[in-house]
Amino acid sequence: MSSAKEEIAINKNLQDNDEYIRNLYKDCDDIKIQYFQFGKNYNNEAIVVHCDSLVQEEKSNLLHQIIKDMPDFEAALSLSISIDEIKTFFENKGVSSRPVQLLKNYSEVNGKIVNGHMVIFLNKWDLAISIDTSSVEKRSVAEPQNEVVVVGPREGTIENLQKNLGLIRSRLKTPDLKFCFRQTENKSNLKFVYGYLSGAVKPEVLEEFVSRIDRIKDEEILETAYIAELIEESTITPFPQYRFTERPDVAAASLLEGKIIVLVEGTGTIVICPGLFNEFFQSASDYYQRSSFSSIIRLVRYIGFFLSIALPSIYIALTTFHSELIPTVLLIALLDTREGIPFPALIEALIMIFFFELLQEAGIRLPKPIGSTVSIVGALIIGEASINAGIASPIMVVIIGLTGIASFSIPYYDFGFAARLLRIPLMILASIMGGFGLLIGALLILLHLSKLTVLKEPYLGSLTLKNGSLLKDGLIRLSYKKLLRHKKL
Repeated sequence: MSSAKEEIAINKNLQDNDEYIRNLYKDCDDIKIQYFQFGKNYNNEAIVVHCDSLVQEEKSNLLHQIIKDMPDFEAALSLSISIDEIKTFFENKGVSSRPVQLLKNYSEVNGKIVNGHMVIFLNKWDLAISIDTSSVEKRSVAEPQNEVVVVGPREGTIENLQKNLGLIRSRLKTPDLKFCFRQTENKSNLKFVYGYLSGAVKPEVLEEFVSRIDRIKDEEILETAYIAELIEESTITPFPQYRFTERPDVAAASLLEGKIIVLVEGTGTIVICPGLFNEFFQSASDYYQRSSFSSIIRLVRYIGFFLSIALPSIYIALTTFHSELIPTVLLIALLDTREGIPFPALIEALIMIFFFELLQEAGIRLPKPIGSTVSIVGALIIGEASINAGIASPIMVVIIGLTGIASFSIPYYDFGFAARLLRIPLMILASIMGGFGLLIGALLILLHLSKLTVLKEPYLGSLTLKNGSLLKDGLIRLSYKKLLRHKKL
């Protein structure tokens, strides 16, 4: 709800309007307020308000140029126009070569100013004129750095909401593609939009999504990740419930599959709702290369996910409780490498995982030219130094290295983070109860996943043998001819 102050109507007295705006934007040096007179005897008064950092530089003080663009107002150049003529024009015709609106209260005025509009107040008129002159520098369309493909489109979303919508609309040229705009009612005052494909999205999913979106209009939202967290089913689970992408082709394909997308002004990230378990193993490149190769790579990702969670736990369980399952030659080699290590396998693994995660974070936070060098060289030096110092065995360094590489095989970073988080409790269970503890941990994870829902959709619902969907575009991807035939069923 807007406050009573925000709903105050515009005053007919120009001086009152001037005083209100100056008090509202006190100490805001980038808000410019210009006073001028016009008319044959210069007896008409007006003020122009704009945000200098958001308005086009060449238009910041050219009110005459704006009036010139209005049809039937060439006489304005000679300053012969009167306030009554301006009123009549806007109230009856209201057409300009730039987007123009009439504003009734200060809440609307504030919304336009902070969005780069020029607002004109005229004396003895209780309406204000808003003219869109916004111009904020945006980066150009380029390939997303985090979703690179060998074959396929090179376009990525940017920080301009309208252009992002255009990139998606250009791929789905149908009136069934719906975009619904919303705006937050707080200090951020940001515009965001959700889209869906009518006839493809499930009505109950859309209804649940809209009900949650309507509840967050009073929250401070700066990025799409804010919306994803505010509408997600559970904030405790480590598994992400929504996918993020910067590729318009991925967003368009998701719409065709019945998903809902969310975009926010000022960010290039698109949220795809809901995000189900098997969808986090799919990549845009899967659909731009042969199905046989895509299927093999997708199976490798599933194996990588399993290894990233369970490999250290399996090693701890085998060496601590089930050494009889290890071949004799390999067991002798393991005992030889662990000779002199002062820590049990669990502590050894935790130390190496900590070093690995620390190096990974350092590589991400450091400047790009030196980040990769530090992470690679650091891993080699620390691994070798740990072995020479007797802190870790060579086999443990190999196990942790393989675990880290396996987690990087997952296309979505946040889903890989879930694997990194879950491996710790599994390691603890394996060190306490061996294989039985590992089995208990796996069953608890499966139980959690089976109970988890996203917008009332089962998180594991896509992993089903119903209609053969698991073998169509789940674990593997069939050829387009068979895949498209299946999607029509």
